[in-house]
Amino acid sequence: MGPVSADDARWMGAALTLASRGRGQTSPNPSVGCVIVRDGMVVGRGWTQPGGRPHAEAMALADAGAAAVGATVYVTLEPCAHVSARGPACADLLLAAKVARVVVALGDPDPRTNGKGLARLAAAGIETIAGVRADEARATMAGFLSRIENGRPHVTLKLATSLDGCIAMADGESRWITGPEARAHAHLERSRHEAVLVGRGTWDVDQPKLDVRLPGLESRSPSRVVLSSARGEGDTAWIDSPAAIADLPGDHLFIEGGAGAAAAFLAQDLVDRLVLYRAPILIGRGRAALGDIGLGALGDAHDRWTCTDTRQLGRDRLEVYERVRCLPGS
Repeated sequence: MGPVSADDARWMGAALTLASRGRGQTSPNPSVGCVIVRDGMVVGRGWTQPGGRPHAEAMALADAGAAAVGATVYVTLEPCAHVSARGPACADLLLAAKVARVVVALGDPDPRTNGKGLARLAAAGIETIAGVRADEARATMAGFLSRIENGRPHVTLKLATSLDGCIAMADGESRWITGPEARAHAHLERSRHEAVLVGRGTWDVDQPKLDVRLPGLESRSPSRVVLSSARGEGDTAWIDSPAAIADLPGDHLFIEGGAGAAAAFLAQDLVDRLVLYRAPILIGRGRAALGDIGLGALGDAHDRWTCTDTRQLGRDRLEVYERVRCLPGS
């Protein structure tokens, strides 16, 4: 392992940005980003393509061509070491391209690679460095890692509330609590998930489309899932319990309502990320955002969530929280 420079962190940041392009589109593969740099200039860029192939390294090497010789490769996940029917091992592609150095954010937990990719490169005399901006890489690959570590997709819960925590008037009127900017951001969130879930009550009352209606992103609409004890009809997936998400395809699940569905997932501690849109209004006697989540004591509510982002969206306030969990083995 060689030394890590400020440039290494900077170029890895570019690779992380590319990795975010594929989120929600690459399952069962992770969304990976790759940047190839030679003499201080980017000569190749790549990110995992829809369906999982080509891999980021293959795309970046094709972009770089002969300029990859002697270059440094920045990739957010360890290059794969296994050959599959869908394509060659990225470690072998890097060897054939005669790169000089490979900088990785995160090791690949897939047992088919898990250290073998970096070891193969190092054995050929290529300088390898791992762990650069690893925490950020974990965030970009949260869905892939959740499948491996938890056996289920990464779950984001969306709540759009008034200042006093209501999601609707007492009679159920809820259009619109938030403004157009917040609603557009929610559509962007949908586009980054393979599936979106609502409870049976929301499904029956609102008949939501749950699609993406942002220009240019319409093709990234997620599949629809309804949480209900009784199955319905149509091309929508129906599950009877939060635990059943383990059987859903895809690595990212977006929960949009209502209060019962949100509470059910929180009670089972299956929410990894909370996206809260807060409108500057007071409703008073309205419908609460959550039902019973099984909280036994007020002290149990503390130290479970950490704020990772906050911003203004028009008149509304966005807050993003991550569930505080211990990493495996820590």
